[in-house]
Amino acid sequence: MKTDIEIAQEAVLQPIKEVAKQLGITEDELDFYGKYKAKFTDELWDRVKDNPNGKLVLVTAINPTPAGEGKTTTTVGLGQAFGKLGKKAVIALREPSLGPCFGIKGGAAGGGYAQVVPMEDLNLHFTGDFHAITSANNLLAALLDNHIQQGNALRIDTKQVIWKRCLDMNDRALRNIVIGMGKKADGVVREDHFIITVASEIMAILCLADNMDDLKARLGRIIVAYDYDGNPVTAEQLKAVGAMAALLKDAIRPNLIQTLEHTPAIVHGGPFANIAHGCNSVRATKTALKLADYVITEAGFGADLGAEKFLDIKCRMAGLKPDAVVLVATVRALKYNGGVAKADLSAENVEALKKGIVNLEKHIENLQKYHVPVVVTLNRFITDSPAELAFVKEFCEARGAEFALSDVWEKGGEGGIELANKVLSTLETKESHFEPLYKDELSICEKIETIAKEIYGAGSVTYDPAAKKAIAKIEAMGFGNVPVCMAKNQYSLSDDQTKLGRPEGFNINIREAYISAGAGFVVAITGTIMTMPGLPKTPAAERIDVDEAGKITGLF
Repeated sequence: MKTDIEIAQEAVLQPIKEVAKQLGITEDELDFYGKYKAKFTDELWDRVKDNPNGKLVLVTAINPTPAGEGKTTTTVGLGQAFGKLGKKAVIALREPSLGPCFGIKGGAAGGGYAQVVPMEDLNLHFTGDFHAITSANNLLAALLDNHIQQGNALRIDTKQVIWKRCLDMNDRALRNIVIGMGKKADGVVREDHFIITVASEIMAILCLADNMDDLKARLGRIIVAYDYDGNPVTAEQLKAVGAMAALLKDAIRPNLIQTLEHTPAIVHGGPFANIAHGCNSVRATKTALKLADYVITEAGFGADLGAEKFLDIKCRMAGLKPDAVVLVATVRALKYNGGVAKADLSAENVEALKKGIVNLEKHIENLQKYHVPVVVTLNRFITDSPAELAFVKEFCEARGAEFALSDVWEKGGEGGIELANKVLSTLETKESHFEPLYKDELSICEKIETIAKEIYGAGSVTYDPAAKKAIAKIEAMGFGNVPVCMAKNQYSLSDDQTKLGRPEGFNINIREAYISAGAGFVVAITGTIMTMPGLPKTPAAERIDVDEAGKITGLF
């Protein structure tokens, strides 16, 4: 059986200008990054902005397991299937981070015969967007420390510096560091921290900004520290906005590549969904809606994280209204939730499936709270038995969700025809009456508790004293009406990753809270979640290599 990278490397790609023609995009509306990658020009948006919107379909999933679910694979395969049905469709994805690529998760280009290509470029440096975000983030950090060194006119309290440096790599040794060591000219000694680039507020800002003016306004609102009187100090006060925006000038423009079947794929931005808001850029999604009749987008990790943030943060801020949601699961993952060991998942076990399907049930219920039609799809494995497939189908339909099987990993677009037809039927026969889960005017704690109880199934929420104090300060500064971005482990509906299935009545503890004033949301950190991941015992990087001809191996 061929690996994902072998399939991708054997693919015959179309020049990106030919892919763009499917969407009516001219060469003058593209900036080319070689033959197979391009960025949209601002002139493209100016031309299409008054076009009617296409239909918006969100792809999400159950909580991830070692058995695999295939959310991105499904997104890509569904887009390819729409193409096979003669529909004008485009997929809109996030860019992968180097952290998981060299860590444990691998790349994020889909899999099998449902991939976006060029796969190696996408998973590595791509068009340089993440480098630009990292540079802008660290420029602000450098200007902050230089201001303190050069007399500290803003009276910044070095014990209350909250802006962190970033790096798009898993490096636990940088979580907590001391800077400014050495001579007097080497800076002021203080404790500092690194986060991964995909958790940076600048990543969130880039993905939520409508245009350059909006980007600059958001950058200016970033709170980097507090002064000795407890007042916030912003990037605008440090006169950092212009230079940061210059670094992000090209990164703010969406990227165009293609699937293995030449379906257009707009790939832009990449915030993690467990520690950030987990969606591709607003600009990419809005542009896609003006270019195609159907837009298939994806939100990170399970529906309790990526979908909740897509619906409660991105859609709220951008005025987007999804027309349907596709919820991805596998029989294997549901049996894993039912207590079956990974090595035994191939054997038929309907009893374990009945026990584990409660995880899928909770996600169906959650998505229905947003009043959007739900289609459940199973990524079919050859080991799935007819009895198992029939049970899941009946279970979903009994709960008001449509159901379809998917074979896109093995068959590409052809394997997604059943799912595509079910989505099309849903779009034609069921109306979406989307509304966010909570109102803006609720307090921050009320929003946190609504998410914890309604989406996760928690019975109570507790707050560390530091978190409670931070929330009070955030509200006193006038940020009480913004949405909440929950940072939580992805493996469980609870903040304990060992609690599989559908845990209920548990306590969620908020360890830390802070305002991302530029992004426009409050981050609430639960449990032991880290904003700078570490590498596993055997990193994926150990298997990656390149030969003299430039051919990469080991990337997946």
